[in-house]
Amino acid sequence: MIPHNVCQAQTVKCRVSHPHRPQHIYHQQGNLIIGGIATHGGFMKPLTAFTEEPPLALLEDYIVVSKNYQHILALAFAVKEVNDNPQILPNITLGFHIYDSYFNEKLTYHATMLLLSSLERFSPNYVCDIQHNLTAVIGGLDSEISVVVANILDIYKIPQLVYGSNPVMNDKTPGLDFYQMTPQETFQYTGILSLLLYFRWVWIGVIVTDIDIGGRCLQIIIPLFSRSGICFAFIERIPMFISFNEIDENLERGSKLHNEIMNSKANIVVFYGESNAMMYLRWFPYLSRQECETSIPRGKVWILTAQVELTSTVYQRNFVTEIIHGTLAFKIHSNDVPGFQSFIESRNPSIPKGDGFIRDFWQQAFGCTLSKTDVGNMDGYICTTEEKLENLPKPFFEMSMTGHSYNIYNAVYAVAHALHAISSSGVKHSANLDGARMKLQNQEISQLHHYLRHVSFNNSAGDKISFDNNGQLLAGFDVINWVVSSNQSFHRIKIGRMDLQVPPDEAFTINEEAITWHYWFNQAQPLSTCSESCHPGSSKKVEEGKPFCCYNCIPCPEGKISDKEDMNDCIKCTDEKYPSKNQDTCIPKTVTFLSYEEPLGLSLGCIALSFSLITALVLGTFMKHHGTPIVIANNRDLTYTLLVSLLLCFLSALLFIGPPQKLTCLLQQAVFGIIFSVAVSCVLAKTITVVLAFMATKPGSRMRRWVGKKLATCIVLSFSLIQTGICTVWLVTSPPFQDVDMHSMVEEIVLKCNEGSVTMFYIVLGYMVFLAIASFTVAFFARKLPDSFNEAKFITFSMLVFCSVWLSFVPTYLSTKGKYMVIVEIFSILASCAGLLGCIFSHKCYIIVFKPELNSREQLIRVKHGRI
Repeated sequence: MIPHNVCQAQTVKCRVSHPHRPQHIYHQQGNLIIGGIATHGGFMKPLTAFTEEPPLALLEDYIVVSKNYQHILALAFAVKEVNDNPQILPNITLGFHIYDSYFNEKLTYHATMLLLSSLERFSPNYVCDIQHNLTAVIGGLDSEISVVVANILDIYKIPQLVYGSNPVMNDKTPGLDFYQMTPQETFQYTGILSLLLYFRWVWIGVIVTDIDIGGRCLQIIIPLFSRSGICFAFIERIPMFISFNEIDENLERGSKLHNEIMNSKANIVVFYGESNAMMYLRWFPYLSRQECETSIPRGKVWILTAQVELTSTVYQRNFVTEIIHGTLAFKIHSNDVPGFQSFIESRNPSIPKGDGFIRDFWQQAFGCTLSKTDVGNMDGYICTTEEKLENLPKPFFEMSMTGHSYNIYNAVYAVAHALHAISSSGVKHSANLDGARMKLQNQEISQLHHYLRHVSFNNSAGDKISFDNNGQLLAGFDVINWVVSSNQSFHRIKIGRMDLQVPPDEAFTINEEAITWHYWFNQAQPLSTCSESCHPGSSKKVEEGKPFCCYNCIPCPEGKISDKEDMNDCIKCTDEKYPSKNQDTCIPKTVTFLSYEEPLGLSLGCIALSFSLITALVLGTFMKHHGTPIVIANNRDLTYTLLVSLLLCFLSALLFIGPPQKLTCLLQQAVFGIIFSVAVSCVLAKTITVVLAFMATKPGSRMRRWVGKKLATCIVLSFSLIQTGICTVWLVTSPPFQDVDMHSMVEEIVLKCNEGSVTMFYIVLGYMVFLAIASFTVAFFARKLPDSFNEAKFITFSMLVFCSVWLSFVPTYLSTKGKYMVIVEIFSILASCAGLLGCIFSHKCYIIVFKPELNSREQLIRVKHGRI
């Protein structure tokens, strides 16, 4: 019934001397036979089958893969349960044949034709035995054998239930029907990828068997893994079939591969193979002398696919198993089937009951002989038949049902339930020739495909068995951790699950705490990277000529951050945030403006108010002594106008402190520009008045008619109106507005008033400086006039201060950012106004308040005459 691999012939091929007659484990009592053929090489006596002589090219001895004997027992156990259950197939008895393939396509084709012929003789394409109808084939264990079998079975539309690796379809084998007893292959690759990403293993090695299915694996996983950021330290193929002529060459190749793996920085190796690939892996510790010299071999985390089982030949009985300690493997989901272990324990070579495999299995598994006549030709002792299967090492034989055996068990029941569905659908049966038994008509057999596609049942272990539209089993994978004990036994610890029946983002689950790692890693989670991780605050720079997983770490440039490890590029923070000192996170910016709550804003406000108060006191003093000569001599009206404008200038600085509002933004620059222009115009008018007054005192001078209030008023009004016009145009065309500055300050969002038109701002400022320079020029040339008439010397100093302040304001203003631009402007306003106030009025106030005796007409005339 099963395409099966009870025998292994990688280095020792098999031969049989004579064909064996069928040995029945169950006698045929009905009219159905479930056929099968073995998956690969070697020879074992069939359970209920004829076997022809294998080619003479096969060598003398054969090796039993003792663990695969359980596959046969699973088949026999399932058939027995079906036949003993009257509710499934009443009046129908199932039987089976088992054939081996010998790793040979020719023999596989021949054995397949034997299944399609009668039991007594080989008659291709003829059914001479009407009592034994081939219904289905279960097999094979390896993919290439399944394709060979399918080439024949497809002609007869006989279903094949593959319990091993997924067959590889190619141009020569299109459209062959399979029922795959393992879940979808690509689903397993997705599970491996999820496992790698979960532990952040991005630098791995891959080993596949050098057959078609290994090549297909590479075609899928290389782009799939690369897209997820995983690189390959090495990708190697290993041969599955080795002849004697190739032993030395392959041992040398294996040694090089062993050294490459053990010396690689990649601690993770994905191993993809078929059922017996593990026997190749177990040679690894013996392929390098260097490895034997160490007490603990260098550890690697092997990730095995579900097709790979821990198997051993008799030659590997004493092989160490530390290499697989800590292995993570995907396993075909299986459960303990009630009664199966008792069925295994009942096996005994002294009572074979038609079991043609048990004697060879028993002898090679226990290293003894059952025949006294052969004891001299064998190493070992005579079997007592009291040996216990449970005492065998698990790599040799397991009492619990393995994944492949579980698939065989479910395959038998799938066929049985499909046949039950056919018989229950109302299809009529007809009696055979002797009228004692029933058989299904040919048209009924052809319906088996339809019912298999729709079969759905719960097996005795409680698992639901059904297929999807492509004939794939609807099931998942278990993630297993292999733990090796000191006595060379091992345990499979279930640590996770890859479930096909849940959403993709929930399909993979794992219990990291339950994992036992290889001794090398001292129970710490292994790392597998080509380069050290780039910590937050830096990014990766790929090294030229190397895989993208090999890189250097470079700090993030200014203004950018990386908040995760191994980022390809640093990112900019949003405008509302700024990078931290370590450039590993974005910190929200604080909203700021020049306010009275901070010391600088409060200080400037107090200074502005203090100077305003001083200006008011000066104005009050002058108004109180408005009739004194010193007040009258310096054009009383211009003095009052200048003091009022200075008072307003000091107060205008307060418009720049506090949160920007629509009204304050409109008034700030316009008020400042107009009031300052009035003040500077007053100073210019004073200077011109002094010059004209001095010139008018000369005999015969015509300047007397220009001296008076009208000229001064005209000067102040005309120059002030020009500035007012400029500000009006500014406010109409491009007025200042509230704005948010997110870029000037790294850690702050600055609320400010935007000038609207920067050009108009500098025109206003330039006009004001022009007036100051004009005043300075006139005052400079008039600085040596007599003191009684002269303010020019003090005006010269005041304009020098004024011009110095505002000429230095421009570069300072342009070089500052954020709220400090406002501070610079307030400081310039206060400093220039204070310069005017101090230079022009300080000496006058001193005379008025502290030297009133100098504030008299006689003193002024005396000084005047003394000068003249």
